[in-house]
Amino acid sequence: MRIIPLGGLGEIGMNMTLLETEEDLLVIDAGLMFPEEEMLGIDLVLPETTYLLEQRDKVRGIVLTHGHEDHTGALPYLLPQLPVPVYGTALSLGLVQEKLREFDLDRTADLRRVRAGDRLQLGALTLEFIRVSHSIPDGVAIAVHTPAGLVVHTGDFKFDQTPVGGELTDFGKFAELGDRGVQVLLSDSTNATREGVTPSESEVARTLEPIFRTAPRRIIVACFASHIHRIQQVLDVAARLGKRVAVNGKSMLANTRIAAELGYLRVPEETLVRLDELQRTPPDQSVIITTGSQGEPLSALARMAVGEHRQIEIQPGDTVIFSARVIPGNEKSIARTVNQLFKRGAQVITEDVQAGVHVSGHPSREELKLMLNLTRPRFLVPVHGEYRHLHFHAQLARGMGLPPDHIFLLDNGDVLEVAPTRAAVVSKVAAGRVFVDGKGVGDVGDTVLRDRQHLAQDGMVVIVIGFDKAGQVVSGPEIISRGFAHLPEDDTLFEEARRLILTVLDGCSVEEKTDRNLIRQRIRSVLRKFLQRAVERRPMILPVIIEV
Repeated sequence: MRIIPLGGLGEIGMNMTLLETEEDLLVIDAGLMFPEEEMLGIDLVLPETTYLLEQRDKVRGIVLTHGHEDHTGALPYLLPQLPVPVYGTALSLGLVQEKLREFDLDRTADLRRVRAGDRLQLGALTLEFIRVSHSIPDGVAIAVHTPAGLVVHTGDFKFDQTPVGGELTDFGKFAELGDRGVQVLLSDSTNATREGVTPSESEVARTLEPIFRTAPRRIIVACFASHIHRIQQVLDVAARLGKRVAVNGKSMLANTRIAAELGYLRVPEETLVRLDELQRTPPDQSVIITTGSQGEPLSALARMAVGEHRQIEIQPGDTVIFSARVIPGNEKSIARTVNQLFKRGAQVITEDVQAGVHVSGHPSREELKLMLNLTRPRFLVPVHGEYRHLHFHAQLARGMGLPPDHIFLLDNGDVLEVAPTRAAVVSKVAAGRVFVDGKGVGDVGDTVLRDRQHLAQDGMVVIVIGFDKAGQVVSGPEIISRGFAHLPEDDTLFEEARRLILTVLDGCSVEEKTDRNLIRQRIRSVLRKFLQRAVERRPMILPVIIEV
């Protein structure tokens, strides 16, 4: 049996793992990642699935651990190429179906519901679904019985003793699996650097209630649209205090509706109203739950912060609560949004200002130890986290007595071959990142991103020259710049550049002048050196040659 991660290792997001035997292949999760700050113009990032598509005849299905987009968001891009059954719990599939509807795939996708406690046979693989607590309801871990032994994938989990939905992580089932003998444990590593135990989700309500009691005006709570437990707690606190709540943001509206229809969100009577109805409610009795907790430029909260939201205008005295963790890379955009909200007179509360407005949905170190003690695996593969998280998870396991050669710190694309008595990394398959830019999927690569970064940092200089058929210059060189600092001496600088280009052209033979690529290369080289020496800048240089 082979374990092949295609995403989710060394990064937060893009989770996708393959379990492969000679005859069968199972996909666990198919997630996306949101772009990092240097990925200019990129909308989404997907795992590369070249190897998976090459093995399409063996694929028995895609199994989802829960409904977060870092575990499901790649499905609209993958299913048209790989139309296989997708297995998930009711809420996971409800959220997936809504996303597929945007791509006109909801009627053709083969979505099959499972529940915690179910068993499922896919080829020679037998799956068991185990209930876990997380920051979204209906999460499951997956135990897979393979010819090489039992593999347990925890998904995202924590050992919450007082979960909001009342669904405890199934301690007993994990212990039972440990008694049977777990060959490989793939375990969530997101909080492997945090000591102790992750606080219960129910702690958030205890933090929010005094804030809601004392807020002088309207309250705006920003959280992830898929954080149904957090939305539930905001609704419950508001109902206890007689406040009315409106939901704002396309994904927030859709997820709230789906969760309520499926029974995962209990809406207190006369608490939830439309946004236009909330406008008629006194500000001190109004609560808005919105998207934008990561400072996304086009999100509802970001538009409020700059005064561009059509229905909501931030007023002095409003209280804005960021009830979400900061995804690495979003620190600057969040800080920018917070600063703009303060400028408009709002009181802004983040996790840094007041602990307890957000708690993680992932296990801290003591919970990771508990999972290891319950399952007692022969081999451990830390998953779901940046490399430092994987490293500290491995270090923790070594400290508990697991032999170092039984712990595998994999990279995306590594092929871990597992036999009944041994395991080893034997090869590597294609793995990487596929960028989504508008409607383009994969047409923007690293080279294009480097060009965008170059243009953003140094601008561009375009040189336009007209040649006749004999290779003589009949017009130009004209120099046009964009994003290259305009200085009073630019005219002098560009005039000197023109003379330099003409000197280079005069030094070329007639044969060389007919080689347009050679002329472009020489202009680019001499101008790059000149601008570096003259102004210590390195703009992108684009020679354009026109035959007149």
